[in-house]
Amino acid sequence: MKFTKMHGLGNDYLYVYDTQDPKDPGELSRQLSDRHFGAGSDGMIWILPSNVADFKMRIFNADGSEAMMCGNGIRCVGKYVYDKGYTRKTTLTIETLSGIKTLDLKVVNGKVSTVSVDMGKAKVCPSAMLHLEQTEITYQPVSMGNPHAVIFVEDASLAPLTTLGPRIEHHPRFQDGVNVEFVQVINEHTLRMRVWERGSGVTLACGTGACASTAAAIAAGYCTFNQPIEVQLDGGSLLITINDHWDVNMQGPATTIYEGEVNEDA
Repeated sequence: MKFTKMHGLGNDYLYVYDTQDPKDPGELSRQLSDRHFGAGSDGMIWILPSNVADFKMRIFNADGSEAMMCGNGIRCVGKYVYDKGYTRKTTLTIETLSGIKTLDLKVVNGKVSTVSVDMGKAKVCPSAMLHLEQTEITYQPVSMGNPHAVIFVEDASLAPLTTLGPRIEHHPRFQDGVNVEFVQVINEHTLRMRVWERGSGVTLACGTGACASTAAAIAAGYCTFNQPIEVQLDGGSLLITINDHWDVNMQGPATTIYEGEVNEDA
């Protein structure tokens, strides 16, 4: 099996193109995502034919669970299929578990450099309180087709990612888990975000998390509609724009790292 390792702002996955769904992809993702005994990644993404879009993507986290959507991953899918010659389109539709997403590819010298993604609508629910033993956490529930708990903090560099992150992810309130974002408001055009991703843990970036954080910031009055918001992540920055109908657009880079091959006895 041949794969390509790619990343969006350090959120790295192993990408495989195939004509049919893989056998036991969760177990394969667990094995190959291991950063000591595998290739090392936040998970695996399979690119497949689609009956309703140009391509279909299936996303498997490092723990083997299947994800509904990945903003950084879908940008890399666009780069993968264009750079490898599977399409010459610069506007693509991708089927995901959270619906069909539209990509606009920016091509420089024959290769995709950045991708803009129509991420669909953000659904922002009223803020809620979560009880964790002797700690009470106020968070903003947001759905980007996958669940997010956005927590505003004074200093994102001090965010308790590895302590509160897994406790919130596995809280009984979230039966299927949740992505946890810690967000610092720099100004009305800039957010600083760090993330604990459902099924993967700490990652350098999360595209749907950046979208959810921007939506939460608009709902809280920190940012405004129809303005590009820079979301600074550990791996770099994304530009998120949300209109007054809560339609979300995400723009950011996609990078190829290397090509690899897995032997049958690996």
